[in-house]
Amino acid sequence: MVMSTLPPLPLPDEMRQWDEASFALGLPEVMLMENASRAALRALELCRVPLAGRRVWLFMGSGNNGGDAAALARHLLDAGAVPTVWHTRPLGQYRGACGQHVRMARRCGVSFLPVGRCLAAEGRKGQEMPHLVVDGLLGTGFHGELRPEMLALVRHINALRREAFVLALDVPSGLDAASGRPQPEAVRAHATVTFEAAKFGLVLPESAPFTGRLITLPIGIPLAVRRTAPCSARLLDAGILGHLPPYRPQGYKNSYGHVLVVGGAEDLSGAAHLAARAALRAGAGLAGALVPCGNGLAVRNGLAEIMVREMPGSAPGLWPSLPSGNLRLLLEGSMDRVQALVIGPGMGRSEAAQALLRALLACAERPCAVLDADALVLLSREPALLRELREQDVLTPHPGEAAALLGTTAAQVQADRLHALRALCALTPACVVLKGAGTLIGQQRAQRLRPVCVSPWDVPSLAVGGSGDVLAGCMGALLARRAAHPAPTPESDCPVDALTLAAVGVSWHALAGRAVAERYPARGNLAHELADVLPSVHAGHDGRRAGTGEDGIC
Repeated sequence: MVMSTLPPLPLPDEMRQWDEASFALGLPEVMLMENASRAALRALELCRVPLAGRRVWLFMGSGNNGGDAAALARHLLDAGAVPTVWHTRPLGQYRGACGQHVRMARRCGVSFLPVGRCLAAEGRKGQEMPHLVVDGLLGTGFHGELRPEMLALVRHINALRREAFVLALDVPSGLDAASGRPQPEAVRAHATVTFEAAKFGLVLPESAPFTGRLITLPIGIPLAVRRTAPCSARLLDAGILGHLPPYRPQGYKNSYGHVLVVGGAEDLSGAAHLAARAALRAGAGLAGALVPCGNGLAVRNGLAEIMVREMPGSAPGLWPSLPSGNLRLLLEGSMDRVQALVIGPGMGRSEAAQALLRALLACAERPCAVLDADALVLLSREPALLRELREQDVLTPHPGEAAALLGTTAAQVQADRLHALRALCALTPACVVLKGAGTLIGQQRAQRLRPVCVSPWDVPSLAVGGSGDVLAGCMGALLARRAAHPAPTPESDCPVDALTLAAVGVSWHALAGRAVAERYPARGNLAHELADVLPSVHAGHDGRRAGTGEDGIC
């Protein structure tokens, strides 16, 4: 399965399960802690931080992160650095694997001092300021708000970063590993080395000011453990473009599917044009638009390849108000040889548009559909229609549209995007793409949420009017291309399900934004340029992973 090839993103409870399952297999905790410390040393090498003769302050908390810091101090000493470990509790109270590493480090000659002396100017007399600071105060288990004494340490480390390089172990202290948000402040590291897998919150855009460069390195959690305790989320990367439906030998236009965009009402023709244009640029063999009478030329907008069908019986620019039976008959005639619908770009929100959406979803022979923009607002007015959707359909709400579907506010959606995605998935069998910085993709099947896909890209070039229409058209092309040839080919495990195709579409769209940013680094790009660059982005990412491997996510 394609999803299983994506890097896992454990939530804090899932990471704890991995640890406990590893211990149950017989892996000593002291060994995993040793492996974590060596991974941290490797991270410093990757960041080209000099060690010989450099003063290093390591802040050691009371949990496993503290043990990682103590073990790292021993390796730093061997590398020629001058480490000092500032401990937050009496050394005699460190037990288990952490205590064992404290004792080993002390026997090797590492200096340990109570952290209170670090905070007091009097206690720092004779101590020169560090070149390197290691944050080992709090780990993935932290939640709630920082206690006053820990908040003071976080602020102290942040003051030191003006002169010293700061490395956070696993998670910057004060950062919630599930949400990626500071509670209420967090260490602002230059780099974070996270162990075995990036934690869910660490790849969300709001965490970037605190994680700095994010480096993921293994520490020896067995594959058997990760398979028996799978994570609820996966990280998208450029490698997923290797799962784009393949080009077929001796293929012709119908081999690549036909996309029909339903939209382009009065004064909204640009949205339908962009969706159809993106479908063609994403490889659809044919792209057309079903539009109100009189709007065909505006939707085509000089692109002769967009086939336009105007709905008769309406005032110019408006959808017809036909009896539902006649409307359904008309639409079913329009579905001939269409493999995917893109419903909503420039559709409008009139009563006639509502009736049109209702009739479209009721078509027995309708193909799979991407529902975007106005279609989502119309769905929010008639929630029963959400159950008319199918597993091969895709919803693409931005936070405002998600709020309308959930009966809440955009601010509440943004405050807990994972919760909002889960709530949306509970409303419909369709795949849901919650757009925005750190796009989330999910789908519920048999009352269970499939692994959520997380986009790590925050691309300012995508924040432009029409960008969502481009994404919808791109996804429509992927659905159409797959529907044209539903059986996998021998040379490809070509994805069938909407969740995987949505993940491919989101990644492709984000990488298109990054490509456009090379030409317009200060923004100023137009949405049609996102569509036009899709083919070259595909050619430039032939399945090789970007941002993973030994040096992790950067």
